[in-house]
Amino acid sequence: MRPTDEQQDAVAAVIAGGPVKVKAYAGAGKTTFLCMASEARPRGLYLAFNKDIAQEAQRKFPANTRCRTVHSLAFGSTSPEITRKLNYPVEPAHALAMRYGLGPLTVPTTIGKTVELTTGKVGRMVMDGVARFCSSAQAEPQAWHIPVDPLIDEELADALRAELLPHVQTLWRESIDPKGVASISHATYVKLWQLSRPRIPADFILFDEAQDADGLMLSVLRGQSSQVVYVGDPYQQIYEWRGAVNAMDHIKAPEKGLTESFRFGTAIAGLASRLLRLMDEAVPVRGQASIASRVVRHAAPGEIRPNAILCRKNTTLLAKVAEGLQRGDKVGARTKKEELVAFIDGAERLLAGQRTYHPAAPSLFETWLDVQEYAESFAGRDMQPLVKLIDEQGPTYLRQLLAAVAPEEQADYVVSTVHKAKGLEWPTVTLADDFRFRREDNGNISEIDSSLQAVFRDGCV
Repeated sequence: MRPTDEQQDAVAAVIAGGPVKVKAYAGAGKTTFLCMASEARPRGLYLAFNKDIAQEAQRKFPANTRCRTVHSLAFGSTSPEITRKLNYPVEPAHALAMRYGLGPLTVPTTIGKTVELTTGKVGRMVMDGVARFCSSAQAEPQAWHIPVDPLIDEELADALRAELLPHVQTLWRESIDPKGVASISHATYVKLWQLSRPRIPADFILFDEAQDADGLMLSVLRGQSSQVVYVGDPYQQIYEWRGAVNAMDHIKAPEKGLTESFRFGTAIAGLASRLLRLMDEAVPVRGQASIASRVVRHAAPGEIRPNAILCRKNTTLLAKVAEGLQRGDKVGARTKKEELVAFIDGAERLLAGQRTYHPAAPSLFETWLDVQEYAESFAGRDMQPLVKLIDEQGPTYLRQLLAAVAPEEQADYVVSTVHKAKGLEWPTVTLADDFRFRREDNGNISEIDSSLQAVFRDGCV
């Protein structure tokens, strides 16, 4: 493959030395550029967030470049006395609060009503404070790491944070104490690694998916004497809920761009560029004139058979699966089916007033109300869509739905969230109707609840 002018320009910037950030649109030859940059330097390290991506990269990169995940570097640098605590049982939030002498609270809100913070909720605030600290660049937990319901008056919220901060600091000390009772998460040893001010042995570091970095990882990279090349796309950020800060906006370095996508033709590129302009992006996406592609709005039933249906929300994914099954389609779904079924089983027992001890997630809670509260917290936001589905549809319906899902290789088409579809390709793709938004008079953006079917045909996502 002949390198593009943009790829060659970005490689030249890497060869010149110093930090570089490369904004790479979807399918714009990012991996090709990274391999070219690796060949131009003696000893490198490619860093990814995902183990599968790192392993795939190792098969493509030259021998002078190691491919690792951030977690593998941190784990290898952390004492086994700490990492073995990953296997400790997780203390339920209400039990932690009781051990710290914290009870339920009733506090006024800005709308004139009161809100009750249960013992479990207070304990979860302490645990969330540690979780947020672990994704930050700070050396010690701070009061602002503790999340407080936005309805609580700010002055009272500050007082509540000040009261809980000593307990957050205690939990952190217990977490990093080899003899402490507290279990740890993977974020704990990564935070310890960052606090040790590590020096990564490499002449250059290629940091992929930089838009999903948090403050902690940025602080590690800023402390390196080796050259750091940040590569990412601010419009593909998917880990903001974990504390990602979009490094592409925070890194001060010469910027290069990869804007020519090899995945689709000019019609799809034109639509993508229109969407980018709505987000104040002046640089358009360029497609391949040699790839025939088209965009169809409001396709008639049966007019187009997609290879994939992409959804914004997990709730929409399950709805699309249900629609397809009712039509008699063989539907595949990009989701961890076994984990979902186990969670649904645990939820059913909690809803019946029984404790559950498997899987790990619902076993931490005494009641379904505790699960609902956790799903509203910082640490539990990834569970929120599933909890909402169980509340609205019930466990039995979801279990039957998942049992009917076909393996992807046998399915007529696949239903996926855009999160799970990142980096994958299909010839024909339909977007579900949960992507529509409008700009209000006050400048805010709200969701439009209406049907849109945009079909990307003879192109790829």
